[in-house]
This record gives sequence, C-alpha cells and structure tokens, in this order.
Amino acid sequence: MSSMSPSERRLHKELMSLIKEPPPGVTVDTESVQQNLSEWKINIKGFEGTLYEGEDFQLLFKFNNKYPFDSPEVTFIGTNIPVHPHVYSNGHICLSILTEDWSPALSVQSVCLSIASMLSSCREKKRPPDNTLYVKTCNKNPKKTKWWYHDDSV
Repeated sequence: MSSMSPSERRLHKELMSLIKEPPPGVTVDTESVQQNLSEWKINIKGFEGTLYEGEDFQLLFKFNNKYPFDSPEVTFIGTNIPVHPHVYSNGHICLSILTEDWSPALSVQSVCLSIASMLSSCREKKRPPDNTLYVKTCNKNPKKTKWWYHDDSV
C-alpha cells in the first residue's frame, strides 16, 4: 500500500468503506473496480415510495489523479437512465457538487446520497427542457459543461 499515490490511497479507503457500509440501496460493482481503481460502477436502487421505486440504475465514477481535490466525473450508464429534470438522456447529471460545489471533504458515498436524494425528491418524470440540444452538442465529459443551476425544487 505504500507504493500507492495519495489519490489511490483515498480511493482505496473510500472503496473499503463503501463495500463494508454502503448507503441504503447502493452497491459497488466490485468486479469493475478490481480491473481499474480509477473507474467504479455503482448500482443504485430507486427508494420505496418515490417515482423510481423498484428501478435499478448504474452510475459510472471516473477519478483522475487529482482526486479528491478534483471531483470525479459521474454519469448514469446502461439501459435505464432515469427520466429526471436534472438527468440528460446521455446520462449526464446536472448537480452542483459534481462541479463548482465540489469539496475534498465530499466522497463517493456523499455523491451517491446526493443523487439518491435528487431522485427521491422528484415530483415528475421528465427530461431537462434542453435535453435534445444538449445531447447533440455537449462535450463527452460532463465536467466540461458550464452548468446553469436554476432549479432546486425537483
């Protein structure tokens, strides 16, 4: 473990914590992480009593060597991208803690909880109004998007 970089040590510590004590409805795809510590697939279930109850989603976290000082790139992947006002059909998520409100004090666990909370508080399944244009013109990396945070009510 001494040959690990500070970023790798932090990721390893967070991974062990997330595997041992995951938030409700969150599981790590340990097979994917064993292949590459800088890319994690995390499964998240829609909470009971919400619009997403019984649905299963998958998040892809990509970490660079500046983590935790630089936020991870987080997107929904797979065949079930949630229909949500802050989630684009390509899996990009409009959530301030993934960009300008990121802090090294945050963790994968806190990001998962924020996304679960975002899904749980949704009152109507719909895409963002600019979904079609955004998906056609956006950068592949959502962190390169200049997000405009304008609606905390969903």
